[in-house]
Amino acid sequence: MAHKDFRSFLAAIQSSGDLVTIDDQVDWDQELSGIGRLSCERNGPAFMFNNIKDYTPHWRIATNPIATWRRLAVGLNLPADTPLRDLYQTYAEREGNMIPPVFVKDGPCKEVIISGDKVNLFDLPVPMVHEGDGGRYLGTWDLVVSKDANTDWVNWGMYRFMIHNERLLTGYPRPTSHLGKMLLEGYVPRGKPMPIAIVIGADLPSHIAAAATFRIAGNEADLAGGLGGHPIDLVKCETSDLFVPASSEIVIEAEVYWDRIAQEGPYGEYPGYRSGEMGNAICARVTAITHRRNPILTLDTTGFMDSSATTTSISGAIAIKRRLEKYGVPVVDVYIPPEGGVHLAVVSVRRGGAAIAQQVVELLTARRALMSKIIIVDEDVDVFNMSAVIHAFATKCHPDRGTHIHRYEGRANALTPAYSLEERVARAGATVAFDSTWPPEWPRESTPIRATLDAMYSPDVQKRVLERYKSLGL
Repeated sequence: MAHKDFRSFLAAIQSSGDLVTIDDQVDWDQELSGIGRLSCERNGPAFMFNNIKDYTPHWRIATNPIATWRRLAVGLNLPADTPLRDLYQTYAEREGNMIPPVFVKDGPCKEVIISGDKVNLFDLPVPMVHEGDGGRYLGTWDLVVSKDANTDWVNWGMYRFMIHNERLLTGYPRPTSHLGKMLLEGYVPRGKPMPIAIVIGADLPSHIAAAATFRIAGNEADLAGGLGGHPIDLVKCETSDLFVPASSEIVIEAEVYWDRIAQEGPYGEYPGYRSGEMGNAICARVTAITHRRNPILTLDTTGFMDSSATTTSISGAIAIKRRLEKYGVPVVDVYIPPEGGVHLAVVSVRRGGAAIAQQVVELLTARRALMSKIIIVDEDVDVFNMSAVIHAFATKCHPDRGTHIHRYEGRANALTPAYSLEERVARAGATVAFDSTWPPEWPRESTPIRATLDAMYSPDVQKRVLERYKSLGL
């Protein structure tokens, strides 16, 4: 069973040596986030900052909760050194065993309630994350609750929000995102504001579920229960009928205007670049703030190798595998390396070739195209071993017939750094599949043999070599 709240998770990663506590004063203006950013780039620990400049000691900030596979494993109540393949397998198994939430009357997130004219977003130690950002970002590692206007569908998603003034937030949910779809198709036609709740510092399975690649009309609260192995306690908001995880550190209740916009951005995003400029975004008025005593604000110092990279990697890869299986692709494994900024996927198949490569790229760009590059390898290549993947790509992908480009408009990832401003506006882009498999028409006996221990040596020699290697203490 996973940790029931964020504080027990922090205690667990402190025990595993993956959390550093800083009691010296640190500036909320870039210094604090800069420490977190460097740690991401060096595969370092998470941080707890207990003394934030200009704020009273009862406010704290925790950075990059699961920016490493070790911390993601702990978040799922697994040993920190769980092998990556086992971590993927555990996630897939739990995702298939969803557990509905439990609705409670009260919870720790209600220990302090601020509403009406007393609301001031600047009372929270919201950091300036990067130099050049459009403002201070509250939503970097959050869980945003919204409800469809036409059905009972409740969505949990992870969306960025910037402070506009004391009561207003501006945000960037893509029109193709679930929240964007709810707003544009349900509330705008009715001329009604859309209630949302921005949850900060929930239990780890809830945040992982919110960041997951999940189906339309799917219930992320059920997914969180499955990932954690226990039902999530949910409590009703103060100013809307939305329900939030009861153990959360902070809850920002708000209404998104259906007829107003505000400026938002730019911002250094998960692809590892500051993509785009300041532009029009949704505008939300805060109606209440509730929080625990001595609350912990969570920060993902977004950029290269942040927390969103690990969560999107594991959930996105499993979603891709299931989609390919559904349409008959002979898929074996899928891996999304965090280093690729969620723009690269590796797919291994039992049978490759041009037809399979075309099918894969078309299936993965049908509704929205987050990936711009897909490497397809044979099943004897371990997708979790990037050295083996790069070797297969470099040696087996034909520079002409091995490249399959699929172009589209209206569904491209507007945060892809390689796209021009015009392409981002039109959401026009392309995805390329690199077929790094042996052509299926080649006779198996004529394909080159890989010069590795497991391929070019007899089982007897392999056994003796491994035993000798072990006896040498290597």
